[in-house]
Amino acid sequence: MLFFSSRVKYLLGHLAVITAVVGGDVGNPGDHSGGYPGGHSEDHHGGPSGGHSGSHSDHSGSHRSFHTLKLTNGRVSPDGFQRNAVLVNGGLFQTAITGNKGDEFAIKIDNKLTNSLSHKSTSIHWHGLFQHGTPWADGPAFVSQCPIAPGHQYTYRFSSADQAGTFWYHSHLDAQYCDGLRGPFIIYDPGDPHRSLYDIDNKDTIITLADWYHRDSNLLSGIVIPNSTLINGLGRTAQSPNTPLAVVNVKQGLRYRMRLVAISCDPNWIFSIEGHKLTVIEADGVSVQPVTVTSLQIFVAQRYSFVLHANQPVGNYWIRANPNIGPTGFDSNINSAILRYKGAPIAEPRGLGLQNSDNRLREPDLHPLFNPGAPGLAHVDGADINMVINIGFIQSAGRFTIDGTSYVPPDVPTLLQILSGTPASSLLPSGSYIALPPNKVVQLSFPVFDGQGSALGGPHPIHLHGHTFDVIRSAGSSEYNFVNPPRRDVVAIGTPGDNVTIRFATDNAGPWYLHCHIEWHLRAGLGVVIAEDAPGLANGPEPPEEWKQLCPIYNALDPDDK
Repeated sequence: MLFFSSRVKYLLGHLAVITAVVGGDVGNPGDHSGGYPGGHSEDHHGGPSGGHSGSHSDHSGSHRSFHTLKLTNGRVSPDGFQRNAVLVNGGLFQTAITGNKGDEFAIKIDNKLTNSLSHKSTSIHWHGLFQHGTPWADGPAFVSQCPIAPGHQYTYRFSSADQAGTFWYHSHLDAQYCDGLRGPFIIYDPGDPHRSLYDIDNKDTIITLADWYHRDSNLLSGIVIPNSTLINGLGRTAQSPNTPLAVVNVKQGLRYRMRLVAISCDPNWIFSIEGHKLTVIEADGVSVQPVTVTSLQIFVAQRYSFVLHANQPVGNYWIRANPNIGPTGFDSNINSAILRYKGAPIAEPRGLGLQNSDNRLREPDLHPLFNPGAPGLAHVDGADINMVINIGFIQSAGRFTIDGTSYVPPDVPTLLQILSGTPASSLLPSGSYIALPPNKVVQLSFPVFDGQGSALGGPHPIHLHGHTFDVIRSAGSSEYNFVNPPRRDVVAIGTPGDNVTIRFATDNAGPWYLHCHIEWHLRAGLGVVIAEDAPGLANGPEPPEEWKQLCPIYNALDPDDK
């Protein structure tokens, strides 16, 4: 078999346990220190489940950034209901990874997981980072690597290169991140072109939105409904109306760069801050021409930076995030947090905090600040490769399909297959790959039809690893923009009648997952792997020795430890 070429035998032949080694001193992340989550809970200082990040950074002359994520299981009750969860450095959504543009990151994963109901093994994806030249560090299990076994350590090493902005990290093994393994990843730009627009940008200005479930992910199936929304790790339910809410602290007169991250498994939210305008300056790690709105809709895995001017009377104001599924609305002030001015009483806001659709952000208004314009010719199907992605659903099996195939992870990771010399046309499982040559412009269209998988459970937020893309046609619009379209890495493909269309250039060799970021849909097969420049990848740099140990160690595990 092709897998058992001499190279594969070499890659799989090392059974020694590897202990990850990272260097550097413990220190503050540059000039952007702070205490994520944003502010404090109402009743105590620090975060709801573990205080500060515990990450390790060193931005001295080497421009290397060292971090450790210790993964454990523990009991938490962020919305008043206690359950077992996956914790990062002892907390739930508490650990923010930070660094600077151009940093070389070394992120050690110390896997101490013990609960098989949320998987004992793990694999981490650094969402939005291109991993140019390091596709083995991308993280999705069985695409770029085998999972990290319990009781073992592994260090991801990659460069941020010229990327800066708001990103996040999460488990990419089954639905494990829904059990807690997710958090923000911020790369600061000392030369930020929007720097004159704000005064404060640190860990205290990060706002995460998460859906929360009262059962372990391995116990959830069928139509899965979240039990609550957590903002910076805290929330309420109708059964626990008095649990603390997260507080974001501001000082009157200052301007804050708020970094909003949807670390979601399923819902999208309408987000607003009572009495304040939001000036959006970044979407998915791409600086945009400023656009001022009163609310925005944010889908799974999307991120926005917006400037908030604390120009209102000293007081408390509602931060609202109304989800499309699960408990909706604001009764008992669910789906809420508090914006608190310095000097305001320690109390909940008295205003109604109502939302309306006036001046809501429109995706077509997001114009890149630098190098705007889609690749290819300025007309429909003006790319080198034009493809229609047809999303179906097999009712009897409860499985989504892309072009007739429901994605099932391979036994041997895609990257390992490619490095063995397996051509893209022979990658397993068959039908789960789109082979693309290098240095081409690719156009993908996602038509949505009533009653088909493209509409079922939608709008589907589609994410492409290894790239940003230009959205030349957005949901809710029939117009095409080739001059300055939105550029991002997650796009919602809309409702029946929409035909969201994206373009990107194949300038990054690797196996890149293209999938719906609603985790329950991906679990049900809504994904495909882009095998980009497979020959170039097979003839390129070899992965590090530590990566080669992952599969032998994982494959030797008992099923309960996987």
